[in-house]
This record gives sequence, structure tokens and C-alpha cells, in this order.
Amino acid sequence: MPLISFVLPIYNEEKNIPRLWSELQIVEKQINDIGADGSFKCEYIFVNDGSKDSSFAELTKLYEQNKDKVKVINFSRNFGHQIAVTAGQEHTSGDAVIIMDTDLQDPPETCIDLITEWQKGFDIVYAQRSHYKSNWFKQLCGWGFYRILKSIASVDIPVDTGDFRLISKRVNDEMKKYGEKAKYLRGISSLVGFKQSCVQFRRNDRFEGKTGYTFFKSLKLAIDGITGFSVFPLQLISILGTIFAGFAFVFGIFYIIYSLITHSTTGGWASLMITIIFMGGVQMIMLGLIGEYVGRIYVQSLDRPLYTIDKVLGE
Repeated sequence: MPLISFVLPIYNEEKNIPRLWSELQIVEKQINDIGADGSFKCEYIFVNDGSKDSSFAELTKLYEQNKDKVKVINFSRNFGHQIAVTAGQEHTSGDAVIIMDTDLQDPPETCIDLITEWQKGFDIVYAQRSHYKSNWFKQLCGWGFYRILKSIASVDIPVDTGDFRLISKRVNDEMKKYGEKAKYLRGISSLVGFKQSCVQFRRNDRFEGKTGYTFFKSLKLAIDGITGFSVFPLQLISILGTIFAGFAFVFGIFYIIYSLITHSTTGGWASLMITIIFMGGVQMIMLGLIGEYVGRIYVQSLDRPLYTIDKVLGE
């Protein structure tokens, strides 16, 4: 029987876990109906990413009732969503792995479409948002980020996609080899290659609780995506430097000619200060970009473990 592994990162989802499990069991019955030989087997790897509520207690209860197919990995503290997913991937044994969030914004019933595409021979099937509900500012930022990343990244990263996707066992095995500390998994899965497909879905509202992805966490993930898959920001420094140097040269020639013709000089204190402040700000931004890449090199060179596990239920 083909085994489907679900990787489910948990952070303060105590109210969502019962509803999520109920919907997953409905989906599991539907999965068995589409199997080529009439059946699939499912396993569920929950990764508790240092939740501050009673999520681990809920997961323990769930494990006690379903020891045959539930595994719970409990982190010693919060290490972040991408690291939690990575830990789940490293503990799977399925022929296919489905990664999805646990706040029910990723509808479990979409997994049927993912598996159907996988059965057609695709190694990666990502869920692409045709519509999702969020405030206009977040939606605008997300729309812009995905398209900027696609235009400058060294690999083709699909727009409007999160981590919700199915990957085959061989893709999962390949992704384990990538040792970045600052993970951007949707980029890594594109970097691996193989045959890819997508299914459209409508993103739901969060069922209960508050999102763990604040604006600044989303911004950090965006920076990880850009710096992990593009050197364009570094190239931009040279481009801007050339533009400003050229402008300064032309302006200098113009000023000399103007002074020779009019036999006068201009005080220009205000314009001089504005120019100095503007150029100082540009230089600080450029140093920040360089610092971001240097910081990634420093963190990577430390070679620390990605996470620390407090307890594993199901091994």
C-alpha cells in the first residue's frame, strides 16, 4: 500500500487540532477511494514548535488514541515554521509527503487533488492560491513579493504558492541534503527540479486563534527567499553606484561650465545637505544588503543543529 505522510507544523493551535484531525480523517477515507488498488495508508507527523498553549497536551491525547498512524515531535523551544517542516520531513517514511499548515487555511480536501496529480507521475504538486482572504496591505505585499522573487530568482519559483504541496519520496530525500540554516522550502523544492504541477485552491479564513506569522516574520521569510535564491541585491549595489557616479560626473561638468560662464558660485547649503543625507541613506541601505549576505555566511559557518527535540511520541 502506498504511504502518504502528512507533515503538520504546530504553533499555538490547541483549538484547531481537534477540527483539523476530524477533517483529515474525512480526507483519509476519500484518499482510499482514489487509490489505484483501492487503498492508501496515511501517517501524520505533528511537529510542536514550542507552543505556549496546550497544543502538546492535545497532540499527546491524539497520539494515545491513534498510535498506529500519529507521530508527535516536540521541540525544546520555538525554532520557526520552516525548521518545524524540515524536522517533519526528516521523520517521514512515505511514498509521498504532504506539507500543510494546521490553522485550516489550507483546506484538507485539496489533498485529494494533490494526490491525483501525483498519481499522474508528477514529483512535486504545489497548491496555488486562486483566492485568499486577507487585509489589502498583506495581500498587496504578498502579490508584489512573489512576482519580484520570480523575476530575480535563479530558479523558477511559482507565484502565489506557500508551503502547501505534495512532494514525492525522492524529492523529499533530495531536500534533506540541503543544509541551509535560513530555510525557504518552497524555493528549495523548485531548486530540486523533477516534474512539477499545480492545483488551484481557495485559501480559507483561519479557523481559531491568531496567526503565528506576524508581519516581521513574513518579512524575514521574504528576505530569506530573496537572499537565498538571488544575488541581484548585490548586483544592484554596483548598478546604483554606477548611476550615481555618472550623475555626479555630469552634474560636476555642468557646474564648472555654469561657473565659468556666469562668473559666480551658488551657496547651495540646503541642496548640499540634502544630497549628503540622501547619499548617506543609500550607502547605509547598501551596507545593510551586504550585511544580510555576510550574516547568512556567518550563521551557516557556525554549523549549529537546526533544532533540538525534547520528546518524540511514536518512535
